[in-house]
Amino acid sequence: MSYTCSVFRAQFFKIPADKGMPSSVTIVTLIRKRLSSKGFSQIRYFSVINPRKAPENEQESAIEPPIHEDIFKSGPKLGSFRVGDSTFYTLIENFAKTGDFISLEKVFSQMKRERRVFIERNFILVFKAYGKAKKPMKALDLFDKMWVEYQCRPSVRSFNSVINVVIQEGLFNKALEFYSSIVLHEKQVSPNVLTYNLILKVLCRLDLIDRAIQIFREMPLKKCTPDVFTYCTLMDGLCKEDRINEAVCLLDEMQVEGCFPNAATFNVLINGLCKKGDLSRASKVVDNMFLKGCVPNEVTYNTLIHGLCLKGKLDKAVTLLDRMVKAKCVPNDITYSTIINGLVKQGRASDAASMSISLEERGLPANHYVYSTLISGLFKEGKPEKAMNLWKQMINKGFKPNTVVYSTLIDGLCREMKPDEAMDVLEEMKKIGCEANAFIYSSLMKGFFKKGDTDKALEIWKEAESQNCGQNEVCYSVIIHGLCNNGKVKEATIFWENMLSKGYKLDVVLYTSLIHGLCNNGCLEESLKLFNQMICEGSGIQPDVVTYNILFDCLCKNGFVSRAIDLLNCMIDQGCDPDLVTCNIFLKMLKDGMDNVEDGSEFLEQLVVRLHKRKRVVGATKIIEVMIGKYFMPKESTWEIVIQDVCKPKRIRAAIDRCWNDLYVQ
Repeated sequence: MSYTCSVFRAQFFKIPADKGMPSSVTIVTLIRKRLSSKGFSQIRYFSVINPRKAPENEQESAIEPPIHEDIFKSGPKLGSFRVGDSTFYTLIENFAKTGDFISLEKVFSQMKRERRVFIERNFILVFKAYGKAKKPMKALDLFDKMWVEYQCRPSVRSFNSVINVVIQEGLFNKALEFYSSIVLHEKQVSPNVLTYNLILKVLCRLDLIDRAIQIFREMPLKKCTPDVFTYCTLMDGLCKEDRINEAVCLLDEMQVEGCFPNAATFNVLINGLCKKGDLSRASKVVDNMFLKGCVPNEVTYNTLIHGLCLKGKLDKAVTLLDRMVKAKCVPNDITYSTIINGLVKQGRASDAASMSISLEERGLPANHYVYSTLISGLFKEGKPEKAMNLWKQMINKGFKPNTVVYSTLIDGLCREMKPDEAMDVLEEMKKIGCEANAFIYSSLMKGFFKKGDTDKALEIWKEAESQNCGQNEVCYSVIIHGLCNNGKVKEATIFWENMLSKGYKLDVVLYTSLIHGLCNNGCLEESLKLFNQMICEGSGIQPDVVTYNILFDCLCKNGFVSRAIDLLNCMIDQGCDPDLVTCNIFLKMLKDGMDNVEDGSEFLEQLVVRLHKRKRVVGATKIIEVMIGKYFMPKESTWEIVIQDVCKPKRIRAAIDRCWNDLYVQ
């Protein structure tokens, strides 16, 4: 026995030199035991350079091979395997589990030199390790080497492992390319149902739903029967493309084909219908679910509750919550957060706070999302005292707020014109290690601008810049809008030019803010120039009704009636409908006698006719509402064209369907 093996035996297995070398089975067993214990590092540190001692530091060990090249001597063959093969497989398994890819490569190289037999399981373990380490390209490279370098023919199991790694990293186009190369062109592997499920998932993620359906229809021709996951994937893709009817037909088809849906299948349809607002059909799917022996689970109830909240049916959502508890489905944070958020959106923040207290009594304390939603809702409803009381209760209970909750409180205080108190909250937040974000700084700037303290707002801007939070479109928009409202248009223009020079994306809010500031400061021509710049430079930004109303008001106040009318014509041509503010501006101008050609009623009648000719039914209807509100009775001809537009057969049918849906849900 060589000196090297004696040293290995003595150091690794702790076997005295005079006891003889253990059998190969014993070696494998001992190596497995040592690899899973704290002594795993001993085999890595066994040096080929100097087998007498282990390295003294990590830097030295990093350049050494994981195992000694003389450990596994060429032994007699046992079929297609040799003594020591299983030991290599054990090393691969353990190195893959720990993500030691350097050692894995060395083991593979040594096996290749010794002409060892590679088995597919070795590669699948490494593919999974590459997936865990987020190295999809390494997995693809190893797959290419399997047969060429290591003489191990890959099967569909290896292919599925690799493509799954690629999909998990979001490389959908790469996954399709890999599938086309290996399966369709080279035909190295025959796809199974898992392969098709993965490909359908990729196609649905890429919004290639028609191609997904085509491949789905080809599956039986390839003697591959779709399973419940296949149908689920395709139905989910159809629902996201708003092709609900096709998804429902697919549910019927899978049952005809003998593939029985599970709760996840029904949940896909229920989710799609609830997002579309079709609660009537969603409830029918639930009934079908019961008929098929599927019991609704937490996901089903959460989806239905979310759908009811979206439709504003909060009372029904609470009733469904009670049914959920009676069905022994445990509500979670998502369930309660959805209902509380729905109540807040309906302006019932106090009711939401009461529900939060009752939930806490049931052993479900509020989380960060619930607290931020409640505090924000109470501030927006003009109940700052209740918001502050909720904050104090939260702190007294030992709950530690995060950046989101702090930002909600700061924003609320700034809405209440208390930016100085908000600054105190910011300092408290910094002391506990929470970092401020762009939303917090923008809220503070808004607060000080509303208070008229532009100097303090600019100080906040500088602090935001020092924290790398000020250089974004939101903060620029806030500071430009605030400076314009405080009459500092020159300073706002400097920030505007600075923003342009840094390549930030402009939007209609920014343009409107600066146009408003220029108009308020008597710079009408400059505001019109900026307006023309917005619509003529090919930026894709279109002015909205707010932008037009600012210019209408400025033009009319300065006596430029004809220019205001021309701009109104431009507005209608650009597809922007007038609103109540637009009408009031022109009606005031007519009332003041600045234009004696037509009175207010005739002006609004003409607007209705012009919008009708352009088939803008909603806009025309809104003008009729304005006329009625101003006690201007439309002519019979005007009534006739609007009623004909509103009462088209399709719209009547849709209105009837909505009524039936409301009746069914109630």
